Amino acid sequence: MFDRVLVANRGEIAVRVIQAAQELGIGTVAVYSDADEDAKHVRHADDAERIGPPVASQSYLDQEAIVEAARSADADAIHPGYGFLAENESFARRVGDSAFVWVGPPADAMSDFGEKTKARAIMDRADVPIVPGTTDPVEDPEAVRAFAEEHGYPVAIKADGGGGGRGLKVVEGPEEVDEQFATAKREGESYFDNDAVYVEKFLENPRHIEVQVLADTHGNVVHLYERDCSIQRRQQKLIEESPSPSLDDDTREELCEAATRGVGEAGYVNAGTVEFLYEESEDRFYFLEVNARIQVEHTVTEATTGIDIVKEQLRIAAGETLGVSQGEIEPRGSTIEFRINAEDPRNDFAPMPGTVETYRPPTGIGVRIDDGVDEGDAVAPFYDSMVGKYIVSARDRTEAIARGRRALEETEIEGIPTTIPFHLAVLDDDRFRDNEHTTKYLDRQFDGLE
Repeated sequence: MFDRVLVANRGEIAVRVIQAAQELGIGTVAVYSDADEDAKHVRHADDAERIGPPVASQSYLDQEAIVEAARSADADAIHPGYGFLAENESFARRVGDSAFVWVGPPADAMSDFGEKTKARAIMDRADVPIVPGTTDPVEDPEAVRAFAEEHGYPVAIKADGGGGGRGLKVVEGPEEVDEQFATAKREGESYFDNDAVYVEKFLENPRHIEVQVLADTHGNVVHLYERDCSIQRRQQKLIEESPSPSLDDDTREELCEAATRGVGEAGYVNAGTVEFLYEESEDRFYFLEVNARIQVEHTVTEATTGIDIVKEQLRIAAGETLGVSQGEIEPRGSTIEFRINAEDPRNDFAPMPGTVETYRPPTGIGVRIDDGVDEGDAVAPFYDSMVGKYIVSARDRTEAIARGRRALEETEIEGIPTTIPFHLAVLDDDRFRDNEHTTKYLDRQFDGLE
């Protein structure tokens, strides 16, 4: 096992990784920009290294600064968390070629799954259902029209290196093809340095369901069951839960086995998430993408399975075998996660940085808090607006919803607006409570805040 790990991130995920490492007896090194010198993740680490000014491109995205910080701190390994450089193939390769161990999927896996057409081809070979579409990039608008004539509108034009809704354009009719094709390519080039696009059938009212997987370097692959992430805005998740209330046992088993089979086909290593779209009316699921990293909502799976996914990441990176077999994984109860962002849900979720003047998170049975701030800390305008995640667990979904409401109402946060009013409104909505929501919930089903 490593002696010291450098955590190349900030906020709640940096705190989370630091805590897991400390429980394994590993020394921890935080990195910080000038905006984060006194941040919570810095206070929790054994040591800390400055990496630059507040702007992310000159600090948390500066590959040389992070590698130099690891060298200066005499670290053995680098854990990237999520976001920033976590899925950056060149950084993973750079670390892998250095004296440091990369705690995450290897660069080749990122390359395979970073290009969506390549990922679709891998899953197709593994007999994992994919959304009808192309497995190679399309070269011109005419190819989009030809596909739509065969499969019908609407269709989705997607950036090959895309994610998080960027580079995704929905085409409702032939008159929109030229403009949306050009826009998708432009966004792909801008956000992902890759202007290639592909086209697939657009599923209008699916559920978004993902499967957590772990794979070691000895050929062992397991799944930790699924999470339902259908409450989203602009493809950004807001509420996640497990188990998915939409799946029966047979479909759940089939979907989870497909995820395991797919990453096994690719020779994947470390933690990852296989994402699917599920058409409940047809009881059919389709592969969407693989996130080659730890995810924000990994805590949901930890709560239902009792498995520390970050510790497993560290053990896998150190060359150890998985600490659990598939037959030993038995999820229990129901868990819901709420992302607490410094945003105004009454103003189109506009980010609202500021100082957290009062901070009293909830307590009590079945409540877990993963956060990146304490009272008096600042939410900087330079980074993601997430303050933390509140995770509630209970015997079943009905009790988890009631516990979530209690926990959110118990919370006191002053100085910044948060997404808590939105979460409470969702918990009071019969469509959510009755499991009638889809990924279009905010656009078509949610009545808004009073």
